[in-house]
Amino acid sequence: MAERINQLKEEVSGMFQASKNVVEKMNLVDVVQRLGIDHHFEEQIATTLASIHSAEFNCSSLHEVALRFRLLRQQGFWVSADEFDKFKNEDGSFNSGITNDPKGLLSLYNAAHLLTHNERTLEDAILFARSHLESIRNSLKPPLADQVGRALEIPLPRTLKRVEAISFIPEYSSVQDQTYNPLILELAKLDFNLLQHLHQKELKAFTQWWKDLSGEIGLDYARDRIVECYFWSYTVHYEQANARARMILAKLFMLTSLLDDTYDAHATLEEARELNKAIERFV
Repeated sequence: MAERINQLKEEVSGMFQASKNVVEKMNLVDVVQRLGIDHHFEEQIATTLASIHSAEFNCSSLHEVALRFRLLRQQGFWVSADEFDKFKNEDGSFNSGITNDPKGLLSLYNAAHLLTHNERTLEDAILFARSHLESIRNSLKPPLADQVGRALEIPLPRTLKRVEAISFIPEYSSVQDQTYNPLILELAKLDFNLLQHLHQKELKAFTQWWKDLSGEIGLDYARDRIVECYFWSYTVHYEQANARARMILAKLFMLTSLLDDTYDAHATLEEARELNKAIERFV
């Protein structure tokens, strides 16, 4: 599996160089990120988005304007909210004509959640897009209907990457549009399965570590939050290369939870004060 993944990584890496126009580049970056395999192509994505940022871009498609805005802001490039002025009326309100473009509305809604302070245009975009998406969501067909439902619950820029990948992998395979590439899909599936196998082994080892520790010093009062603490760590560092950081962070979360239970449910007030003094001396 690992050998095939390496082969596919070479194939997909070549796609970044082969992409000729801005729209092709944006679609490739978006698909790779949403499938959860962007950690294999960090340099290629950074280079591609830098070229997109510097390239001239005049487009009347709401989806493509919003997609460019979201991808660049996520990467740290500054893009002005004035990009959306072309979709507004003279009074500053958004043109009702774009309500007939559900894909564009969804892209606008997700992009607008990368707003900074006092960006009124993006604040209005969120309210406008959300209102119309809620009114049409029941008339949409999958997978767009599912994507709208997820975004209304948690906008894409705030969604956990691995959670989005679980949903987007089957969606990507079901709609074979111009962005579809079977090699990218194969890589996403293999990479997901390989990481899942790795994470299961880590969770088993993490569980055994906690059982040995709690059994040796007597921690029966502590809550069983093994899976929860590992999940927190997993959402921060899910990549294979970050296995050590993931396990260290999971153990820190577990020890923090242990301290919380000790203070709240086990120690007396005097014992808590003495423990606090000991911790202060340590740090």
